[in-house]
Amino acid sequence: MFKDDSLSNIGKRIKEERRRKGLSLQELGKLSGVTAGLLSKIENFRAVASLPVLFNIAKSLEVKMSELVEDVKNDKEFSFLLIRNNEGIIEEREDSVGLVYESLIHQDIGNINFRTNIVRVMPNTYREPIATDAMESIYVVSGSVTYGIGDNEILLNQGDTFYFDGSFPHSVRNDLEVEAVLFKIYLLKLNGA
Repeated sequence: MFKDDSLSNIGKRIKEERRRKGLSLQELGKLSGVTAGLLSKIENFRAVASLPVLFNIAKSLEVKMSELVEDVKNDKEFSFLLIRNNEGIIEEREDSVGLVYESLIHQDIGNINFRTNIVRVMPNTYREPIATDAMESIYVVSGSVTYGIGDNEILLNQGDTFYFDGSFPHSVRNDLEVEAVLFKIYLLKLNGA
């Protein structure tokens, strides 16, 4: 059973509507009063928008807010979740060229959205620092990557686990000729953006 990620669908719908209207993040930001940075986080599943932010985005895109949130539901009518090999959903993230995110599990628990991903970091890749609204935990399944947080560079090798506050801008780099595979857990607060 694969549970649809309603919160990700909001970000996807905003991105699709913005592109359909031919707007850049900066242009939508000016129209909505929401920074381009926050819009990018919402579209790339790194933040959850508050209702006032969603209202301003919908108004600026000239769509009903209900169209952006129609699939959001609180479906707790399952006793387990099974994702077989290759059944995850590949997420398009414009801010992470060279990284492939495969979404596995996503579940709201109280005011926290629990998300898990397999992240493949391609050889010789560097992703500029970004920030999220999540606490993040990484387990290195294979390969090696270097995470940069502030003035710190942390080399992570196969079998290492790294936990950090994603609100601090963080970069990722794979200097090797082989891809690195990470298992990531995000704990994202739902109480507004």
